[in-house]
Amino acid sequence: MTEKNGDGFSEAAEEGPGGILNKMFPKMITQSAAKDWIKGRRAQIRPWKNFVDQRRFSRPPNFGEVCKRMTRNIEHFQSNYMFISLGLILYCIITSPMLLIALAVFFGGCYIIYLRTLQSKMVLFGRELSTANQYGLAGAVSFPFLWLAGAGAAVFWIIGATLVVIGSHASFHELEGESEELQMEPV
Repeated sequence: MTEKNGDGFSEAAEEGPGGILNKMFPKMITQSAAKDWIKGRRAQIRPWKNFVDQRRFSRPPNFGEVCKRMTRNIEHFQSNYMFISLGLILYCIITSPMLLIALAVFFGGCYIIYLRTLQSKMVLFGRELSTANQYGLAGAVSFPFLWLAGAGAAVFWIIGATLVVIGSHASFHELEGESEELQMEPV
């Protein structure tokens, strides 16, 4: 009685939520693509010596200069800023033992699910659970641990610290090539 219209989504709907996601996003990020992206970012890192050179910092004269510096410095030092953000994330996780334990519980559960899906399908109350449902269950079990560990506060701390560090560097660091223009001799 059901009629298939050939759009691909009706077939994916029969496969469950994983089938719909596979139809919508057929090329998900693979491990090799992630490694290639990280290698590309590492190749684009500007020298840290220039990044932290104190002689290149000055107070911008007006708000227009702040906006100009921020725009150009964020483009220029994008990879450096990304690694600073990753460093702040690692600092937050390492300095919070409860958060470290909660993340270990979550990722441990995901790893166990991954290993079990290689062996056989998981059946709960007579129903076979898809992989997406199993990961959702792992998230639901881990949620109280993450909440007790203060994961929400950690996320907002990371966002705030990243904005302060990157924003202050980007607005006070002189633009490349600007220091030569400013060092003119009077006539």
